[in-house]
Amino acid sequence: GVSHTEAEAKAEAEQITVKDGPDDAGNYFDRPGKLSDYFPSPYPNEEAARAANNGAYPPDLSYIVSARKGGEDYIFSLLTGYHDAPAGVVLREGQYFNPYFPGGAISMAQVLYNEVIEYEDGTAPTQSQLAKDVATFLKWTSEPEHDDRKQLLIKVIGILGFLTVVSY
Repeated sequence: GVSHTEAEAKAEAEQITVKDGPDDAGNYFDRPGKLSDYFPSPYPNEEAARAANNGAYPPDLSYIVSARKGGEDYIFSLLTGYHDAPAGVVLREGQYFNPYFPGGAISMAQVLYNEVIEYEDGTAPTQSQLAKDVATFLKWTSEPEHDDRKQLLIKVIGILGFLTVVSY
């Protein structure tokens, strides 16, 4: 992972209870989380998600960070780009101005502020640092095997290069 050892990440995952099943008897059961589990939704269903977000259904940002060119930069800008609406821009009730969101009107309220968490290593908990961490984490969750794949590619190219030289 980016900031945790595998053991630390497993311990953190086990703090979440996951509904699983069915078992051999057809019953669903709760179990500790595993690293391979999906993140649980903060909402029980789509209607609850829309109700909490002024009618807008929030997207899975781990898809956006991979699908959009410059996805990490987009997420960073989106999380730090909240401003007062400029003159002439009309927002409906429950909307916020963010120039990085298409149309500038977004239903998601600003979620990151300075000093809302405390880093163990003493890093300053600024909105910018938090947004960078969130964007990096979302990129990793969208492709956790990315680094392993790159390392394998380098090894394969090295072996093929060596075999090419030896064969001539």
